Amino acid sequence: MFCLLFIGFDILSNPGDVLKCIIFSVDLFKNSIFPSLFPFFVLSSLLIKFGLPEFMSSIFKNFMYFLFKVSGNSSFIFFMSILSGNPGCAKFIREMYLNGSINRYEAIKALCICSFASPLFVLGTSYTLLHDRNLSFLILLCHYLGNIIIGILMRSYHPSKYDNKKINFFEAINNMHMKRISNNENFGTIITNSLTDSVNTLLLILGVVTTCLILTTIINHNLNLPSTFQSVLNGFVEMTQGLKYISMENISLKIKCTLFSMVLSFGGFSVHLQIMSILSDTDLKYLPFLFSRICSSIISSVIMFVILSFF
Repeated sequence: MFCLLFIGFDILSNPGDVLKCIIFSVDLFKNSIFPSLFPFFVLSSLLIKFGLPEFMSSIFKNFMYFLFKVSGNSSFIFFMSILSGNPGCAKFIREMYLNGSINRYEAIKALCICSFASPLFVLGTSYTLLHDRNLSFLILLCHYLGNIIIGILMRSYHPSKYDNKKINFFEAINNMHMKRISNNENFGTIITNSLTDSVNTLLLILGVVTTCLILTTIINHNLNLPSTFQSVLNGFVEMTQGLKYISMENISLKIKCTLFSMVLSFGGFSVHLQIMSILSDTDLKYLPFLFSRICSSIISSVIMFVILSFF
């Protein structure tokens, strides 16, 4: 209660800064979040309805089981999350968990493993702020490696049963067709539901991003921390703004890249809140996801620091 009253008082005391935050979040949503996520959200919903996860399962089940000991259906979440970035993984997991394509333990594993930042966001933001294309690709690589290592470490956590049934390409296509027939929904209903669900999810993301940006403004008003620590703290609350502040710090490029990897792999509580909100109607717990993000941020930043120290 006291915290909420304090936040309300700070907003009333600094309305100009809060208004700038809201305008910035709306611009970020309009210019970056909506264009990058909306197509993937709609496309993924349609592909799930038309049975692509089952098709991908027949192709990648050996790879997914060898690497993470999960069923092949999780391959759809893994590859789509790499393409779309957060919080797309939560949307894919929710849909596939609720329709029974993956079980609870596979959903928890997928949530811990597939929390990727969008490659377009990582490469574009890193290059814009650090002005080095090679470093941008290295940051992206360390980010991916952090997640994959977490997945390998979690292999023995409730491993799925291995499906040794062999399915050829034409059988996989036929399974997709049968999935579409059993759906009992016409295309108009499917596309309408996909559009509605995607827009609602994106509006939720806008609200969370705006709230976290306001919180970072309040933190900056009231905490007198050393500049670098404050920038990192901002990154752990809202990733985009934190990366911007880190890039402006008077520290070595190696430390900047290490902090970039750490913040990107953690994701920021803005992303965490988005994922929690999307999964709020499921029984999937937040703590495993939080623990995996902490471990991933440590692993990816250590990899980055070691690489830049020796090369």
